[in-house]
Amino acid sequence: MNKPPLVSVVIIFLNTGQFLQEAIESVIAQTYEHWELLLVDDGSSDGSSEIAKQYVSQNPSRMSYFEHAGHQNLGMSVARNLGIQHAKGSYIAFLDADDYWLSNKLENHVRILDSHPEVGMLFGSMKYWFSWANRTEKNQQDYVPKFSIRAQTLFNPALLLSYFLEGNVAVPGPSAILVRREIAQRIGGFEAAFRGMYEDQAFYAKICLSTSVLATGDCLVYYRQHSNSCCSTAIRSGQTNALRYRFLKWLETYGHENNVKDNKVWKAVRRQLWLYDNSSHYMLPGSLQNNIRWVKKWILRVEEWLLPSSLRDWLWIRN
Repeated sequence: MNKPPLVSVVIIFLNTGQFLQEAIESVIAQTYEHWELLLVDDGSSDGSSEIAKQYVSQNPSRMSYFEHAGHQNLGMSVARNLGIQHAKGSYIAFLDADDYWLSNKLENHVRILDSHPEVGMLFGSMKYWFSWANRTEKNQQDYVPKFSIRAQTLFNPALLLSYFLEGNVAVPGPSAILVRREIAQRIGGFEAAFRGMYEDQAFYAKICLSTSVLATGDCLVYYRQHSNSCCSTAIRSGQTNALRYRFLKWLETYGHENNVKDNKVWKAVRRQLWLYDNSSHYMLPGSLQNNIRWVKKWILRVEEWLLPSSLRDWLWIRN
């Protein structure tokens, strides 16, 4: 009988002592038992390091602790890459330190990926978890984004990326994916230039351009919503639009460097670049910039209604 594949679970953390124990316990509670846990410290100073080391000392055969030289903070991408570097499993799963897995997450996803050898990565949906502390933030209720595609949908390289860019498919968080280690290593892991927001989307872009991806349609992850998260911090700072534009410019360069030919991808990239380009009105207040973006969105919608698809493609795919 074949031995079940080992899954390397990578948890990166930076000052998440409030949540880290719960994340680790959700790994320990998995019904799938063939896992190793790699705890990667990105320079914590709040006691998270001690929590991680204590778990490792209790189970050193299955858990390992890693940190950067000098206990530096080098960003989320470099931390994830450190986990990939030390992973021994056939599959790699990422769990953000403030998220939580249901107990059958690994069992379900390993079974699916095992049955689809042509697939390099799969992803499920996530529950946006506001009620984690028996309260809601900003009066929001827990919800699962509408899954706009059929469960068990297989995407050939590039198609899914255009859907992610255009917002036709909700982009999963790292906690909701399972990827083959050989694929993660072959594409060079995460992009070190992205220390926080969009580090996952840059990774997905590289995955989508290199291998088939499967959307499972399940929801086995609780995506904790709180004011200190990476996304919340970016929103408060007013940097979300600028960060998205930076990601799109990186993707444009990556596409050229890797000779991407897919017209759907280039159409989506160029439409999104036009939408988020503030170069002509960067001195305007943020509210006016958002109004301009709102007008641009309506222009794109009108274009979809009025112009033949062949003409739309020519407008956005041309060099």
